[in-house]
Amino acid sequence: MDVAGTAPLRARFAIPPSRTVADVERHYRVEVELAQRLRTAPREERLGLYGQVYDELFRRVPDHPQLTRKVSDAERRAAVVDRMATLRPFVGADTVFLEIGAGDGSLTLAVAELARHCYALDVSREILSGVQHPKVATVLSDGCSVPVPAGSVTLAYSFQVMEHIHPDDALEQLRCLFAAIAPGGSYLCITPNRLNGPHDVSKFFDAVARGFHLREYTTAELEQLFRGVGFRRVEVYARVGGRVVRLPLAFVKGFEKAFEALPASWRGRLGRQRFIRTLLAPALRAIK
Repeated sequence: MDVAGTAPLRARFAIPPSRTVADVERHYRVEVELAQRLRTAPREERLGLYGQVYDELFRRVPDHPQLTRKVSDAERRAAVVDRMATLRPFVGADTVFLEIGAGDGSLTLAVAELARHCYALDVSREILSGVQHPKVATVLSDGCSVPVPAGSVTLAYSFQVMEHIHPDDALEQLRCLFAAIAPGGSYLCITPNRLNGPHDVSKFFDAVARGFHLREYTTAELEQLFRGVGFRRVEVYARVGGRVVRLPLAFVKGFEKAFEALPASWRGRLGRQRFIRTLLAPALRAIK
């Protein structure tokens, strides 16, 4: 779809009642423009651009949901409880935990109550400034680096981070992460699946991610990336009936292959069903 012109775009489905079609279209056009700047920038420029383009997006789109949606303390706590339900089976008293994209550190602080030591990693020094805990060290990254002692981490975790990173930078970050993880340690990654996407603002006008989700992945694609940097095994987990259940990797990959073969219109409708979303957005555990 050409977004360079001024002709109104046709929304693929209903716009949230809190925003107008014109609001979302303006947001979409700005985000696609800025994302293209990131996609095409040379690496030496790109690492310094991540923060700049997000700042520019928020300046040019003052009605962006991240600016206007007021999240209560109760909602924040509920989000932490939800993520901890997935993490809890993998955290023990000897765990050295690393959260990539830790934000305000709410989740890392919760894990610190159970683990031996934690690292909260983010690209923003300001957002990390409020993270205070005797068992938590804050770590500033350029978006690729993982500056913690080599082989020190037993459990790394990211939630909806990988899709925001340029594919080349994501691969470099995985290599750095692999070096940071101890033998036998693991990386638990949760990221949207491109087969029922896109999941950024592109979803209202496009069939593929063109905004700040620089790349959305399938489970099969992630497994290939993880194995390519040296992880020896990849496992798949989903929340089923309040429990964290390991799913057969071959089954999930086979389901993806069958789902991708469906007509796009079918994928769009079926991909929003809860059962389908569970299979398409599992937690991947890459083990070193």
